[in-house]
Amino acid sequence: MNSKNRYVLINLLAFEFILLNVVLVVCLMFRLPDFSFSDTAILLNMVRLIGIYNLTWLVIILYIRNNEFYFNPDYGYFKSIVTSLFFFVGFVMSVVILLKIRYFPRSTFIIPIFIFSYLNLISHKYLLHYLKKRASHLFSDTLLIGSGYDSENLKGFTNAMTQYGYNVIGYLEDKKELVKNELDMSVFGAVDDLPKVLKDRKIDEIFIAMSGVEHEKILATIKIADSFGVRVKLIPANPLLMSKNYKAVAMGDLAVFKLRESPLDHFSTAILKRLFDFCFALVTLILLSPVFLIIAILIRLDSKGPIFYTPYRKGEAADTFKCYKFRTMSVTEDPLHNAKSTVVNDPRITRIGKYLRKADLDELPQFYNVLKGEMSVIGPRPHRVNLQDDFRKSVNDYMVRGYVKPGITGWAQVNGWRGPTITDEQKSQRVKHDLWYIENWSPWLDAKIIFLTIFGSHHKKAF
Repeated sequence: MNSKNRYVLINLLAFEFILLNVVLVVCLMFRLPDFSFSDTAILLNMVRLIGIYNLTWLVIILYIRNNEFYFNPDYGYFKSIVTSLFFFVGFVMSVVILLKIRYFPRSTFIIPIFIFSYLNLISHKYLLHYLKKRASHLFSDTLLIGSGYDSENLKGFTNAMTQYGYNVIGYLEDKKELVKNELDMSVFGAVDDLPKVLKDRKIDEIFIAMSGVEHEKILATIKIADSFGVRVKLIPANPLLMSKNYKAVAMGDLAVFKLRESPLDHFSTAILKRLFDFCFALVTLILLSPVFLIIAILIRLDSKGPIFYTPYRKGEAADTFKCYKFRTMSVTEDPLHNAKSTVVNDPRITRIGKYLRKADLDELPQFYNVLKGEMSVIGPRPHRVNLQDDFRKSVNDYMVRGYVKPGITGWAQVNGWRGPTITDEQKSQRVKHDLWYIENWSPWLDAKIIFLTIFGSHHKKAF
């Protein structure tokens, strides 16, 4: 972090602490009818409380947030605010109980936290917007060095850099013939002009687009920048497969792109999702055990055959597993090689099976698959073996669904893409929604899908 970024960060943090203390003092004034600045006892207790709140917020900034919150426009502001809110309330109330602070009502400790969190959320974006419009001199003056960039690439890059607090003031071209300066940059020339540019202008950082620039010239440019004390950032060539989520990591001396990066690839989120799956499935199986018994009796009375249907499905990493469902058909085909899909008014569906399928109750035994770790509560729906072979031939990126465990319900299902997969649109939309879920997973998204599964209108398409 250079000095300008550090200055902006300090100002943003100072604003937060000022806002926190103002909210706390105002709340105390309104909550305490006998509040007076001349009352020494109240003032001492208030100072003590202010110290607890400020120390708590400092811990949140240091160990829960990072500078990405303040400089990255794609950072999850709402998620960070909510996480900080829960920690704030928990820490403050724990200290209040341990120190046996009783001179204020309990609600007085919590109300300022909620008010501060709300004001911090709405003011943060306005403050950044103000700084970008009225205080652009506080952002880092940046020089871009590259080769073969057209005006559209340059325009998109400079707009993106502005969002991250950089002022791209110039571009140096690594070619003998300089392209036309269509962006009216104040600095423009060849890479050999770098020493002169750094001598004549105050440059905070240099971005080098490595694509097309010779290795020796990159090293020479870094050496020149170091001699002027200017920071350098390298922009490696984008990976051939472009996706929303890819990440560059260092392996030894090499930079490696991790494609199709998902939040579920991280250890902490994977553990969190597995814990949620196990607990949710266990509680569901225990609470709905009477319902399971009733359904089992109705199936047995309605038609001959087993209570459960156990077809084989494709799961994570294309592994095959036995999927548990309540039997809804009078004819049970080979669970491994059956290829006949269910159709509207299918004569094989039993009387009780019709209602089970309409309400998705036939899927309930799959919570046992979740307990075993073969499935997740939320994820792409598992497909039959032959159906997977058909999909992978007709839909690009279909097998990427196998990066995560299949789910009892998923993003495609709650958005209406369930049922038959006859047309190309039905296939592509289901895969598109599944891949979007994998790249954008969050606990909040899982909670939304569960809500829509229970209360949504997608059940109307069941048959």
